[in-house]
Amino acid sequence: MGRSFFRKLLDDDSDEDEIIKKLITGSTSQRKHRRSIDRNHLAGHRRLYDDYFAEEPVYPPKLFRRRFRMRRSLFLRILSKVEAHEPYFIQKRNAAKKLGLSPLQKMTAALRMLAYGVAADFMDEYVRITETTAITSMKKFVAAVVAIFSEEYLRSPNNEDIARLLAHGQNRGFPGMLGSIDCMHWKWKNCPIAWKGMYCGHIREPTIILEAVASYDLWIWHSYFGLPGSNNDINVLERSHVFSELAQGRAPAVNYSINGHDYTMGYYLADGIYPKWSTFVKTIPSPLGPKRKLFAKAQEAYRKDVERAFGVLQARFAIVRGPARFFYHETLQDIMKACIILHNMIIEDERDEAEAVDLDYEQIDEISCTPMSREPTNEFTEFIQVHQCIRDREVHSQLQMDLVEHLWQLHGES
Repeated sequence: MGRSFFRKLLDDDSDEDEIIKKLITGSTSQRKHRRSIDRNHLAGHRRLYDDYFAEEPVYPPKLFRRRFRMRRSLFLRILSKVEAHEPYFIQKRNAAKKLGLSPLQKMTAALRMLAYGVAADFMDEYVRITETTAITSMKKFVAAVVAIFSEEYLRSPNNEDIARLLAHGQNRGFPGMLGSIDCMHWKWKNCPIAWKGMYCGHIREPTIILEAVASYDLWIWHSYFGLPGSNNDINVLERSHVFSELAQGRAPAVNYSINGHDYTMGYYLADGIYPKWSTFVKTIPSPLGPKRKLFAKAQEAYRKDVERAFGVLQARFAIVRGPARFFYHETLQDIMKACIILHNMIIEDERDEAEAVDLDYEQIDEISCTPMSREPTNEFTEFIQVHQCIRDREVHSQLQMDLVEHLWQLHGES
């Protein structure tokens, strides 16, 4: 109410009771009531079901794969696990005995937000879901995915996985290679003002760093997310747990031989900023001679596996490609982990079974993996020795020279 309303009351000659009545009626008449929108949740569920999940859906499986980023069988598998784990996704009745949103509607809204990176109310017209419910569905969905599938799809490679990775590495000319490592920055649009100086890096905008190890099939075997964007790759490496199991003696041993020299630890392909450790193989800057040029060309080509994995991850889930619009760091961690888990699940679901037939891993004599031990080592001296072996610069130089000769021999034979 404005000042003109009270001025009219003062100028009025009515008695006190009438003035109080006008004040009450005037305030209630000008108060804005919240209007409830009848979205017809059942009609939204029926349309979504007929479009994608009926026996003869409107849209074919190819369009389902493009819009949901996965096949329908995988979608329904995830939905059943999430619904059993999180009661929020179970369809319930409200106080008026009306059915609420179905699990299909809630998971579709959450997955579309991850896949397209759109605002929360983007799906309202189709799924018939409010903005706040869509945000809550997305937060609970990513938390459930992390809780259910982390143990299987965010694990370190086991003996069978290492044998497969080493076989592909040997076929590429890099015996002992387990993948490639690098970092990616995720822009944080709604970073708190007090933290912007800490999270701003070389691009002058707040970012959060993801360190990842990816293999030839774009599977992400290691992820470490959460450090401010002002750090570089070396700072992230010092904080991450990429070599924690190896240092504690709980990782499978990798034994291979190159150019007459025996090695007991696998390695990752890395760019120039990473240190000269025995677990990293870097390129040769400004190579001279055909041998070194061949090695640099091959190393820089195969190191792009992790860059390709970042590109596919951002293409599948646009929410990690665009600026993050959430305020809480824990929410961003759940979103990033859930996207990586879903990325690995899609790779497993669509992996070509012919790969396992083409490569007979047991016939590779130079690869041997000892059984994995989950018991932590108690000897501090043993931990220090392994730690020193990981950071051995001499082994790094020797391994690089042996790989240069090995690739040149393979090039001569071909």
